[in-house]
Amino acid sequence: MGNFLKYTFASLIGTLLGLGVLFGVTIGGAILLVVAATNSDGEPKIEPKSVLVLDLSVAITESQPVVSTAEALSEALAERDTPLSIGLRRVTQSIVKAAQDDRIVALYIQGSTGSTSNGWATLKEVRAAIEEFRASGKKIFAYDMDWSENEYYLASAANPIVINPQGMLEINGFASEGMFFAGALQKYGIGVQVTRVGKYKSAVEPFLLTQRSAENRQQTQQLLNDLWGDFLGTVAQHRQVKPPQIQAIANQGGILWAAEARDRGLVDKVAYFDDVLEELKQLAGSEKGTFQQISLPTYASTVLKPAQPAQNSNDSPQITVIFADGEIVDGQGTIRQVGGDRLARELRTARLDEKIKAVVLRVNSPGGSATASEVISREVELTAAVKPVVVSMGNFAASGGYWISTNGTKIFAQPNTVTGSIGVFGILFNLQKLSNDNGITWDAVKTAPYADLETSSRPKTPQELAINQRMVDRIYDRFLEIVATGRKLPKASVAQIAQGRVWSGQEAKKLGLVDEIGGLQQAILAAAELAKLGDNWQIQDAPKQRRLEERLLEKLLGVRSLDTGVSSGGAINPLIAEFEELQELTQILSSLNDPKGVYSRLPYQFKID
Repeated sequence: MGNFLKYTFASLIGTLLGLGVLFGVTIGGAILLVVAATNSDGEPKIEPKSVLVLDLSVAITESQPVVSTAEALSEALAERDTPLSIGLRRVTQSIVKAAQDDRIVALYIQGSTGSTSNGWATLKEVRAAIEEFRASGKKIFAYDMDWSENEYYLASAANPIVINPQGMLEINGFASEGMFFAGALQKYGIGVQVTRVGKYKSAVEPFLLTQRSAENRQQTQQLLNDLWGDFLGTVAQHRQVKPPQIQAIANQGGILWAAEARDRGLVDKVAYFDDVLEELKQLAGSEKGTFQQISLPTYASTVLKPAQPAQNSNDSPQITVIFADGEIVDGQGTIRQVGGDRLARELRTARLDEKIKAVVLRVNSPGGSATASEVISREVELTAAVKPVVVSMGNFAASGGYWISTNGTKIFAQPNTVTGSIGVFGILFNLQKLSNDNGITWDAVKTAPYADLETSSRPKTPQELAINQRMVDRIYDRFLEIVATGRKLPKASVAQIAQGRVWSGQEAKKLGLVDEIGGLQQAILAAAELAKLGDNWQIQDAPKQRRLEERLLEKLLGVRSLDTGVSSGGAINPLIAEFEELQELTQILSSLNDPKGVYSRLPYQFKID
């Protein structure tokens, strides 16, 4: 009954706010009234001797997410909290600014008890900003009950790293576990046929096999080795241990209790949360029950506010950052997808805007529709012909994600970016056995032998499969062609490193698939240099930042306070996690909308734990 009332109330709120628009009261105005009633202090103020708090339960996104107010209200009232989020560039800029801000005396990295897991390339960029903060000479505290590998990747730059006396440190290596459905599909009478090019193109394997192919296992092992090597080298940087010693810990079980982690030199102190608070109070010179603190999202909203434009600012050259974040789909796509037509329009707008002198295309995508990838790639090519287009690769820029990148003027990737996967596939399901077993049959009448080529009522004939294979072969050849042209490589050389194989960013650079190792900020600076802008330029993000009412709503949701140490979310039940993995796969399959039925995508559910 409680859930019923909660969801009913959420719907009612959304409806009332919607009606408010009809009666001349905007949603922004409604929320503004609530904010005014609950927060009369006005804008946050950064007090002297403040500690900047980086809460690792906050999701770090490529761009600041654009969500509807109704969505945000529904999530706020839902039983399970949705983690707050902040854009990657705002995180890194804020930490770098705080390093030189006399009001900020320390950075506090607060570990998460929730389920937010940021990608390794994202963490690489945040880690670089933390290193810059450390170089300023200011203190960095990091505390958690249990340190997971992705959190420790950031915390290892701290001085000191603190762990709860009953806590654990996990350093047991990386694994990528896939789910295979071939047995279930066969059991329930669902037929699967595929057409593909590339012996490493493994996105179709879950529907055909019960375990990885030898080629898939080989490429995944190499990728994990590269990412694990970066992890070892990075976390050992400020520790009195060497990568082989950390590897030995992983080989021996990989779980260290607090005292063991301290004795091995991986953490500095074993202490309770209240002990850490006392140290922070002393550092901030506070005699009260707490100390001056400011969350990173709040700090960002204060110090990164756009400056008031000068009268001649319209003449200032601009660099626009365009985000390709999510599954690539045909058409407009949703908020969490890369719609081919929508992104092409954003690129076209940037190309035709004379004030925009360079474009940075931030790609964080596992790929998707081959047709949509071609639409976007063409606009990248046209834009790069008139102004620099610098590509910055995030956690994933593979398959279609690499397709849309290859025409860039210059390509940056992190060493732990997953890229490449130059290959295509088509997947053809049929329901004949499932239907026949339940008394359902079909009977087609047609005017030509292949008029029902797209039917799912029966398997494809060898002749029909040959037609589909020719289509896949042609699109694969086009993929090789644009990579060869864009990267100025012989097509035969591209064919050797293609075959659908994924590569780490560091290997991709050796192969000529990317130009430089670096993050988003390095890509922006390179764009300014290529456009010969000197120091006179401005950054413009596309899409625009969220509307005012949406930002105010996030303030209402709040951030975690150090006074209580209460988490904004809890650990997910393993059974629920498996169910959500299936749900995620269903959502991915529902986004397969390429008009030709041909895709260039990473394996589904490609995750590293």
